[in-house]
Amino acid sequence: MVSAVNTESTSSPKWLYITAALLSLIGLADSLYLTVQHVTGQSVRCTVVSGCSEVLSSPYAVVAGFPLAGFGAAAYFTVFSLATLALFGYRIAGKLLLPLVSLMVLMSLWLFYLQAFVIRAFCQFCLLSAAITIGLLVVSLLAWKRGS
Repeated sequence: MVSAVNTESTSSPKWLYITAALLSLIGLADSLYLTVQHVTGQSVRCTVVSGCSEVLSSPYAVVAGFPLAGFGAAAYFTVFSLATLALFGYRIAGKLLLPLVSLMVLMSLWLFYLQAFVIRAFCQFCLLSAAITIGLLVVSLLAWKRGS
């Protein structure tokens, strides 16, 4: 009886991985939208803030000819995959989640800095991505704290 209680108290509840998976799907949709808009040459309309065009047409929006949002989509897909694997008991996936999300947060902070102080405009889709990434960091930290 005692060992069952100890095992349950040290394992992360499934809701953390479900939350991470759902957040990453929202981030994936956001990033895919921006990637498709960039590749097809469409302009992105902002409805909350007015700086999307400035941000998404800046030299910082592309890395080696590839839209930065495409890298974000790959990162969010990887987070979704790791969260799903962790949900089904693959402990290594849970352990890889925090380092990946930490790198994503650092990148989001850098991009926020660029928007605020270099480009001097904000993109609502980029801000949404940053918020999702911070949410993923909180969830990943909670999972890590619980011993996954």
